[in-house]
Amino acid sequence: MKRVVREGFGGTGPGAITPDGCAVELYARLPAQGEPDVIASAVPAGARLLELGCGAGRVTRPLVERGFAVTAVDESPEMLERVERAAGAATVCSPIEVLDLGERFDAVLLCSFLVHSGDPGVARGMLEACRRHVSGGGCVILQREPYDAHTSVPRTRDVAGGTVRIASSTPVAPGVRRVFAEYEFPDARWTQTFLSRPLTREAFEAALAGAGLAVDAYLTDDHVWVRAVPAG
Repeated sequence: MKRVVREGFGGTGPGAITPDGCAVELYARLPAQGEPDVIASAVPAGARLLELGCGAGRVTRPLVERGFAVTAVDESPEMLERVERAAGAATVCSPIEVLDLGERFDAVLLCSFLVHSGDPGVARGMLEACRRHVSGGGCVILQREPYDAHTSVPRTRDVAGGTVRIASSTPVAPGVRRVFAEYEFPDARWTQTFLSRPLTREAFEAALAGAGLAVDAYLTDDHVWVRAVPAG
């Protein structure tokens, strides 16, 4: 598969860097932080899941361990190597926005704030991929940015023996911000630059509607986690 180039995205540090600036070695050491609990509470036990943008499998593995049948999708072959090694899930190497597997799943997962892609066409394509792959009685689980994601900056948190710092969020185009993140560990340092498009609740729901989806429930009080269903 031809490598995708994501304009405005980049990263530095040891190991392979994905088209959207993620460091494979970094993401392989980051643990899940409650995502599997939210997902498991919102979908039927043993459901067939399509995980879009699975990265190195930090969410994939706990979902497989809980008995879900997961098909994991990522555009990075290096990320998928980690998934296959650690999680044992079926994997597909593809950009999300062009994915068409010709099958439908009980639930489709679009986590890691991917719905906020800085390119509206890519974001729309991702949502259309969700709609294309969800069964008629199924659901889509999405993770949104917190409302203060671009105002509570800089901010720092400790994770997996290291420090994650969102250093800046700068407007670069109408409705689009460039975010710079730093990851400091005793043995390595990584950075990532990515583009994000903040969405109000109204804009988010309108984007869903444009892809043939509708909010079924906000799963957390902060509205970060959402369950959507096919509209109509």
